[in-house]
Amino acid sequence: MSLLSVTLTPSLTDLPGGSVIQQFADGLAAWGLLAALIALVVGAALWAIGSHTQNMHHSLTGRRAVTSALVAALLIGAAPTLINFFFSAGLKVH
Repeated sequence: MSLLSVTLTPSLTDLPGGSVIQQFADGLAAWGLLAALIALVVGAALWAIGSHTQNMHHSLTGRRAVTSALVAALLIGAAPTLINFFFSAGLKVH
């Protein structure tokens, strides 16, 4: 009994609407980066106000928001590389 050998070559042009999906992904990434920017600014302000008023809860919340915004921006920027890396690694599994 022989097994069927299949291959996979992703292409945005092979199905209709591929360019629309790519534009959607690009726009979604832009919105995500804008949300991260807003979270960074608000978090930094909350961190500064909390530190100056000796309110440790607000300071910690602001610090957490700043860290989360920076990690979100890092992941959004690295997303295509991460996906391509793991897809490429998956293709090498035999």
